Amino acid sequence: MKIAVTDYSFDSLDFEKAILEPLGCEVVDAQCRTPQETMKLTHDCDGVISQYAPINADVIGAMQKVRVIARYGIGVDNVDIAAARAKGIAVCNVPDYCINEVADHTLALMLCATRCLVSDNANVHAGNWKASVPAPSMKSLDQCKVGVAGFGRIGRQVVQRLLAFGGEILVFDPVAPLADIEKSGARAASLDEIFGCDIVTLHCPSTDQTRKMVNAQSLAKMPRGAILVNVSRGDLVDSEALAQTVKSGQIGAAALDVLDEEPPPEKHPLLGLGNVIVTPHVASVSARSVRVLRESTAEAVARAVRGEKLLNVVNGVE
Repeated sequence: MKIAVTDYSFDSLDFEKAILEPLGCEVVDAQCRTPQETMKLTHDCDGVISQYAPINADVIGAMQKVRVIARYGIGVDNVDIAAARAKGIAVCNVPDYCINEVADHTLALMLCATRCLVSDNANVHAGNWKASVPAPSMKSLDQCKVGVAGFGRIGRQVVQRLLAFGGEILVFDPVAPLADIEKSGARAASLDEIFGCDIVTLHCPSTDQTRKMVNAQSLAKMPRGAILVNVSRGDLVDSEALAQTVKSGQIGAAALDVLDEEPPPEKHPLLGLGNVIVTPHVASVSARSVRVLRESTAEAVARAVRGEKLLNVVNGVE
């Protein structure tokens, strides 16, 4: 069997090959960036592993024998789920890796923004031993109302970490049981209430309902000087609208691990703004999480090769 790895950000595919080659699989790989490149690699394969490469309806339509598409990650928004379902191809993810890493990164970004760590560090290295911003720009989390949008595995861990800082925590999640939110120590709230918080942190999947949920209208609802944190998906945020509100001072700071274009073009509206912190989509990364991700993704394909029941299927195909 031939297994295609459409793209990856690792030094090698040694973990994947260690799992798949003993089963008689040939692992072929590329760094696909376009549907055409992805189609060329995957059309005659039996299984596909993907990171960010576009797997749209045309790519799936050209697949002759693929039984499973496994994604390196929790989200599967680079895969046309409906097209895969229609063709009987199972799509699998890895829902339970990097939970602590992303929650930690969220708090790190939040603290960097509230304590102005990035700008102060740059100031000192530039030879200026003084605060980079006026005192009112510095915040303490115990005085902040934090809105958490999304109460999945990561959102829950973010809430648990925030509790230690003593501030008020509001959670919006239309599908999470109210009792679970209240039991966590947070308060269930509407989306409008979330946008009324001093800090808003996003932990939502990318769907038709959530894309650009942070836009000119929602940003205008936030208190002047509020902070936005996003470690989930870049397309949840309208970058142009966020840039404008940061420049106007409506939004005091943004701390982002994801952007709507990755890597961003040189003239991306959020680059070069002093009170916007951007990390290069690394919230999930640790030695442990990367190994779990790679082995779990390869094992999803291995189960298909062995004819076993697939796990973590997101599109209902068995």
